[in-house]
Amino acid sequence: MDVLTDVLMDTNTVSAMLKQDKQVLKNVMLANTAKRKIFFNTITYYETKRGLLATQATRKMTEFNKIRQRYEMLGTDNEAVLDKASEIYANLKQQGRLLPDADIFIAAVALTYNLTLVTADNHFDRIKDLKVENWLKKLPVS
Repeated sequence: MDVLTDVLMDTNTVSAMLKQDKQVLKNVMLANTAKRKIFFNTITYYETKRGLLATQATRKMTEFNKIRQRYEMLGTDNEAVLDKASEIYANLKQQGRLLPDADIFIAAVALTYNLTLVTADNHFDRIKDLKVENWLKKLPVS
């Protein structure tokens, strides 16, 4: 059996949480039960908050602030993350399969801290050694 690692939330997973997606909320509960630590990152914070501000989603902003306070936030402002992001970019560029910079940074945070990225985006499978779970589709614990 695989050892379940702690997780890093991608923006689409946070958005699903804000929409009270039952599958995602169940997976959050299962992660907590399994003592898996859940992390935010600065890119997901920015992408989520800008969207809520742009749409003036006041109630969701209040909920986002509550959710955000429950989890530690990891940044992209350290050399290890920046080095990993640079490596990811170079590898994807050489393959002709680039991703948006924001997604490269999110993946770099996950890899640097040995976290599983929780996302519904399939394009993250282009990144070598990145562990991914889609909590919108399946449960992380059987």
